[in-house]
Formats: sequence, structure tokens, C-alpha cells
Amino acid sequence: MLNNTDTIVAIATPPGEGAIGIIRLSGGDAIAIANSIFAGKDLSQQSTHTIHYGKIMDGERIVDEVVVSLYKGPKSYTGEDVVEISCHGSDYVLQQVIGLCIKHGARMATPGEFTLRAFLGGKLDLTQAEAVADLIASNSASAHRAAIHNLRGGFSEDLKQMREQLIMFSALIELELDFSQEDVEFADRTKFYELIGRITAAAEELHRSFRLGNVIKNGVSVAIVGKPNAGKSTLLNALLNEERAIVSEIAGTTRDTIEELLNINGILFRLIDTAGIREHSIDTIELQGMERSRDAMGKADVVVYLFDLVQYLRSDFEQLELIKQAEAFEQGKTNYLLVGNKVDEAGRPQAMAALQNARLNAILISARNKDNIQELKTALYDQVVQGDIKQEGTIITNARHFAALEEVLKSLTDIKNGMDNNLPGDLLSPDIRRCLHYLGEITGEVTTEDKLDYIFSKFCIGK
Repeated sequence: MLNNTDTIVAIATPPGEGAIGIIRLSGGDAIAIANSIFAGKDLSQQSTHTIHYGKIMDGERIVDEVVVSLYKGPKSYTGEDVVEISCHGSDYVLQQVIGLCIKHGARMATPGEFTLRAFLGGKLDLTQAEAVADLIASNSASAHRAAIHNLRGGFSEDLKQMREQLIMFSALIELELDFSQEDVEFADRTKFYELIGRITAAAEELHRSFRLGNVIKNGVSVAIVGKPNAGKSTLLNALLNEERAIVSEIAGTTRDTIEELLNINGILFRLIDTAGIREHSIDTIELQGMERSRDAMGKADVVVYLFDLVQYLRSDFEQLELIKQAEAFEQGKTNYLLVGNKVDEAGRPQAMAALQNARLNAILISARNKDNIQELKTALYDQVVQGDIKQEGTIITNARHFAALEEVLKSLTDIKNGMDNNLPGDLLSPDIRRCLHYLGEITGEVTTEDKLDYIFSKFCIGK
């Protein structure tokens, strides 16, 4: 881990030209370094949380006209003195100012080092620090809401309550060990059993939320598959409400997968338009496209299987094939939706009757006329969310938290089994300590230097 007593500097805004670029300094010499290159007020004499206009000077040369914001520790993001210099957004200007800061004693920050210092200074726990990265990366309303909840300490509070109650009983059980010769019980086993039940229920709910959390954070991949000319590209265009894919009556027009993003109620869906899959083709490029389609179907979170209702009603073979395809999805435990296209040509009553007779549940649409597209969007959303999204409450989006919660649940099971078998306190204590260890590992109360380096290395440099 790098020395966290020196003063660090970094550009806090994205690369590229812009109206404003912000350079951030943090450390004991942040104000002195900024003062040495700033022409205007004496920054060392100014109050915290104030903004000052002036010039950045390199000797007698004016580098830029800037606004400087002062945040004196401990009332700052890192808990140290922090200075933010708002320059014009030229990369040349920003590099000039960075160079001057380094020349006067700062060093370049490493990825995530500002937030690392906030964590080490007790301004954030580890779940809140990771929520900062999640908030920066959030690209949907649900991801934003989950990150904000964790950043405000919602997840930390859940864990804190579990840990504090468990520590109290752990201390009483450890105390019993000091009086083992006197055969006394300080910890009420009935209340402890009830506590283990409550903590287990809370941990299981958090653990289950990861399925949804992964959807919120990473989005949902949806493969649109089916035979050539089923209308896959037309459906993609209808879902996006724009002409993204080429539509043609010629079979095999789509030769490769096309991927686009669609936001449905705050969840990002990655729509993958695939090449049509048919049994026989001698076109080498089309064969490669079909192979990629099968690959996309195998990796997708949801498969939308699109079929031509007109062909389905005309052919017993098509009807049998669709039944087999649905059975294959069921056997493979594939998350799928059957979608019948061209209902405007086939006729809704006839199509519904035929599908009901075959015991197939399908959404009937006309991709060309954009008929029932909203129903399909709702079905996609319900397929992955299943009513789990709450406006408030913790949703686990981090794989590290998920893995630690699995260990917590294993420890809780061992504690419960031990109590069921009337084990003495000295045999319960190791499992309780293990449970406390993994709860503390999530928030950073128990951690290692290597783990911190790995976690914060994934942040952007200016954060």
C-alpha cells in the first residue's frame, strides 16, 4: 500500500476536451501547494468550504484562469485538506497544472486513492467506498438507486445491527469460559437461538437479492432467436423504436449478431439480434452467423424465441417443432419467452386457439405494426425482476459481498447445529468468531492490505 501521508493529485474529470476540467489535491500540503501556484487570495488564510477566483501561474506566465475550492480536514471527502482546481477543459492546460502541482511537492494519485484515504480516515466503510465506484458506473435508475442506498450506509447499517447483537452474545459466551469450573451460563440460550434465526433470515434475504442485484448492475442479455424471416430484425427495431437493423424478405440477411441497449423501467436490457437458425444452408458466412446465434443463445440471460404465426398455422411440422423447442428450453432450464410474430396476418383468434390447443404460452405481436410491443417489454421486465425491486432496502450488487455472505450463512448454520446438539460455549465460539469475521470483512472492519489494494485499484484515478 502506498504512503498515505503525502499529498496526492489527479484529474477528477473524464479525459477529452470539455468546458471544465477539475484537478483534485488531497493531503497535508494540499493548500500550501495550491497556494504556491495560485495568484489571488492567500488560500492558507481562507475558511473551509469556500471558493476563490484567480490565476494559476508558472513563474510570470499565466497558465489559466481558475476557480479554487477549499475543503479543510476533517470536513472533506478524504478527511484531509482537499483542494479542487476548476480549470478550462483543455488537456494541455490540465497537464500543465498537474505538472506544477508535482513540481511543488505533490505526487500522482493511484486509482481509487482518494476514496481509499476516505476509507482509512474513517469517512466511509468499505461497502460505502465500493458504492462510490458503483455510483460512478451506474447507467440506469435501479443501479443508481442501489448505489445511493449503499453509499448512504443502508447496507452497512444492516450488517452493523447483525454484528453488534452477535458480538454481545459472543462476549457472554466467552465470559462463560472464564467460569467453566463453576458451570454457569451468562448467555440466555433461548434468546441466542432466536437471534441466530433473525440474523439468518436477514442474511438469506441479502444473499437472495444478489440475483436481482447482478441484473441491476450488469444488465440483462436478451438473445432474439428464431428461423430466418421470423422478423427478428424488425422486432429489434420495434423494441428500440428506430431502424437499427436491416430488414429484408431475403432469408439470411442478418449474418452476424447485432447488440443494442434498451432501458425498461430502469433496468438495462442488452438486445442481441441473431442470424436466423435453419437446418440446411451451404452459405459459409451464414453458417458462421448461425453458430454465433447458438453461442449467444447459450450465454443469454433471457431467450426470446420468435416464430412466424402464419407458418405455424399452415404447417403441422412447424407446430411440432415449436413444441420441441419449448420442451428443450424447459429441460435446459432456459429463461425464455415464446413470441409469435405477424399476428396481423395470421389472425389473433385463430393463433390463440392453436397455441392453447398445443398448451403453449406465447406473446402475440406484430413487429411490423409495433402491435403488443409494450406487452413484450413488460414480460421481459417481469421475467428477470419478478416483483423483487423495492424503492427502499438493500440489494447486493457486489460479488465480494455475496461470497462473504455465503460464508456468514455457513457459519450461522454451524452455530445453529451446535446449539441443537447442546454444544458447550468453547465449541460454539469458533463458529461465532468466523461469522463475525466475514461480517466484518464486508464492511472493512476485518481486511488485509492486499485486498484493499485490489478493491481500490478498480476505481478511476481521480476518485
